[in-house]
Amino acid sequence: MGTSVQVSPLCGVYNENPLSYLVSIDGFNFLLDCGWNDLFDPSLLEPLSRVASTVDAVLLSHPDTLHLGALPYAMKQLGLSAPVYATEPVHRLGLLTMYDQYLSRKQVSDFDLFTLDDIDSAFQNVIRLTFSQNYHLSGKGEGIVIAPHVAGHMLGGSIWKITKDGEEVVYAVDYNHRKERHLNGTVLQSFVRPAVLITDAYNALYTNQTQSHHRDTEFLDTISKHLEVGGNVLLPVDTAGRVLELLLILEQHWSQRAFSFPIYFLTYVSSSTIDYVKSFLEWMSDSISKSFETSRDNAFLLRHVTLLINKTDLDNAPPGPKVVLASMASLEAGFARDIFVEWANDPRNLVLFTETGQFGTLARMLQSAPPPKFVKVTMSKRVPLAGEELIAYEEEQNRLKREEALRASLVKEEETKASHGPDENSSEPMVVDTKTTHDVVGSHGPAYKDILIDGFVPPSSSAAPMFPFYDNTADWDEYGEVINPDDYVIKDEDMDRGAMHAGGDVDGRLDEATASLMLDTRPSKVISNELIVTVSCSLVKMDYEGRSDGRSIKSTIAHVSPLKLVLVHATAEATEHLKQHSLNSICPHVYAPKIEETVDVTSDLCAYKVQLSEKLMSNVIFKKLGDSEVAWVDSEVGKTGSEMRCLQPMGSAAAPHKPVLVGDLKMQDFKQFLSSKGVQVEFAGGGALRCGEYVTLRKVGPTGQKGGASGPQQILIEGPLCEDYYKIRDYLYSQFYLL
Repeated sequence: MGTSVQVSPLCGVYNENPLSYLVSIDGFNFLLDCGWNDLFDPSLLEPLSRVASTVDAVLLSHPDTLHLGALPYAMKQLGLSAPVYATEPVHRLGLLTMYDQYLSRKQVSDFDLFTLDDIDSAFQNVIRLTFSQNYHLSGKGEGIVIAPHVAGHMLGGSIWKITKDGEEVVYAVDYNHRKERHLNGTVLQSFVRPAVLITDAYNALYTNQTQSHHRDTEFLDTISKHLEVGGNVLLPVDTAGRVLELLLILEQHWSQRAFSFPIYFLTYVSSSTIDYVKSFLEWMSDSISKSFETSRDNAFLLRHVTLLINKTDLDNAPPGPKVVLASMASLEAGFARDIFVEWANDPRNLVLFTETGQFGTLARMLQSAPPPKFVKVTMSKRVPLAGEELIAYEEEQNRLKREEALRASLVKEEETKASHGPDENSSEPMVVDTKTTHDVVGSHGPAYKDILIDGFVPPSSSAAPMFPFYDNTADWDEYGEVINPDDYVIKDEDMDRGAMHAGGDVDGRLDEATASLMLDTRPSKVISNELIVTVSCSLVKMDYEGRSDGRSIKSTIAHVSPLKLVLVHATAEATEHLKQHSLNSICPHVYAPKIEETVDVTSDLCAYKVQLSEKLMSNVIFKKLGDSEVAWVDSEVGKTGSEMRCLQPMGSAAAPHKPVLVGDLKMQDFKQFLSSKGVQVEFAGGGALRCGEYVTLRKVGPTGQKGGASGPQQILIEGPLCEDYYKIRDYLYSQFYLL
C-alpha cells in the first residue's frame, strides 16, 4: 500500500480568500499556510479552529498576510501549538508584515484580535530552513522529510516538497517562472512525476501578452508623465513582499535618468524592512549575488528612496511632485488609505495599482471598470485623551487599581489563614508574660506592643517566628564553588524581550521611532467620520504580482506531470477551466475540493523496503552516468533472517532483456559534439538536426508531437542506410549508457 495522503482545504478554494490547507500524510497533519486577509474576518477561520489542535506542523510559503496573517491569532485563540517551518526571509519579513498590520489597525480602531506580544510569540520559535535543505522530522513524523525550494514570487517564498517512503507531495502556490531583478525563477519544473501536486489556479484564465521590458517602460513612462505635470504618484504596496521589486525598478530608473523627484517608502517598519533585505542577498537573483561578490555593491543601498515610518515626515517634506510607496495595498488601513483620500480629488495625481485588490476592499472597488467617481470612506484616527476625558480616565484607572489591590489583600489574608490555622497538636494554651511587655513609640506612628513569648511555642498568626535558615549544599573544589554555566546563559527569549524594550526587535533592527510607537501606552481614543471622496485622479493598474500566467501554469504542470493533481486558490471559473484542461491533457486524476471536503490522493503504487544482499552486489558492475552510477540487476525476492525482504541472485539464468539507453540528450550539445567530429550539422525546421547531407535527427514525445512533450522521449534517425547513417548512429549511441 502506498503512502496515505489526504487533502482538506480550510480556506482559499473556489475563491480568492487567504490560503490554508490541511494535508495528512500517514496520520501526520501538515497545515500548509495560515493566511488571513486585510479584512480580518474571524469567520474565515472557523474551519481552522476545528482542526487547529490536531495540526502537527505548519509550513509557510510566503511572507505576506494571505499566507501567514492568521498565525498569531490561531496560536493565541484557536489552540494551534505545532512547530512552524519557513525560510529565514519568510520568518523575518513575515514578522515585519504582521507588525505593520497591527500598528496600522491600532491607529484607526480598537484592534484586539492579537497583540504585538502574540506576534512575537508566534514567530519566535519558527524553525528556519534554507532552500533545498532536507529536514527530517522526528517523533510522530518519523520518516517524513520536508524541504523548501525557490518559488520566485517573493523573497524567501517557497515551494514545499514533502517526502515519505520515496513518494513526494509538492505544495506549489504563487510561483513565478520568470526571472526578475531581485529573484530567480521557480525551480518547480525540476520536479518530475511527484505522487501529488497541490497548486493554485489563480491565473489560469490570465495570459500576459506584454514582455517584461515593455511593461517596465510603460510603468515608468506613466509615472514620469504625471510627475512632469506637477502631480503626485501613490503606489499602494504590501509591507515586505512585491514592493522590493518596485523599489529596485524605481531606483535603477532614477539613477539612469538623474531624476530629482523624491521617492518615499512609507510603512511603520520601512527602515527595518530594508535593513533585513540588505542582509538577504544570498536569497536573491544570481545577478544581485554576483554583483555583490565582485564589486561589493548592495542592490538595496537605496540612494534615491527615502524611508519614512510616519506620515508627519511626509507632510513636512518639501512641496512638489513625489512618488510614494505606502502600505496597505488593499487601502483598508495604513498610510496608503490616508494619502489616497488626500490626493484623490486632484486630476494631476496618479494612483498606480500593481496587484489586484483583495475582494471586498477599497482597492478592488477602485479597480473596477469603470471606477466609481465618488466613494464613501470611513476615516478614523487615534488621538490622546485630554481635559475632562483624561481626568475621568485616570480616576477610573485609579479606582480599578484600588479594587484590584483590595482583592489581592483579601486573597492573601485568606491564604494566610488557611496555611497557618490553630495548632491542633498544642495541648496547652499559649502563655504570655505580660510583665515583659514594653510600650514602644515608633517614629512612624502610635505605640505598639512588642509581645515576647514565654517559651518556643509560635503564635498561630506568625508566618516566620525565626529567621529562615538556608543550607548551602553547593559543591566545592580546589578552585572554589562549582557553578553551572547554564545558569548564566541569557536565553533567546530574554534577549528578544530586552531588545524590544530597548527599541528594537529580535535583532535590534527596529528604529527608535517605531519602537516608541509600539510601546506607547498613553490613554487615547479612536474618532471616526465618513467622507465622500471625489475620485478625480488617474487610476491605473499594471501587473507586478510576480505570478506565472495561465499559459505558463499549464506548461509547468505538464512538465512536472504529477500522478495526481489538487487545485486550490482561484475563482470557480478559473478552477474549473484548469481542471478540465488537466484532465484532457496532463493526468487523469485531478481534484478541486471544496472547504472542509477531504479528498484521498493516496498513491496507487505499492512501496516496499528491501535489502540488497552482498552476494548480489558483489557481481554488479556500475558505470558512471553524470553524478550517479547505474547498472542492470537481475534478481529474485527473498527474505532475510529478520523477515526483511531481500533481493538475491537468481537461481537460474535470467531471460534476455531489451537494451535500454540511459541518459538525456540535448540537441544543442549533440550538435557541438558532431561539429567536433568534423560532421557538418545545422538545425532545421521544428527543432530537427540535419547531420551531413542525408541524415536527420528528431526528438519525438510520447504522443508523437514534435518538440517533445512531457514524459519519456524518443530520438528518430531519418535517412538512407549509408555510411553517414551508421556513423551518426554510433555517435548517438556513444552519448548514452547501454543496459
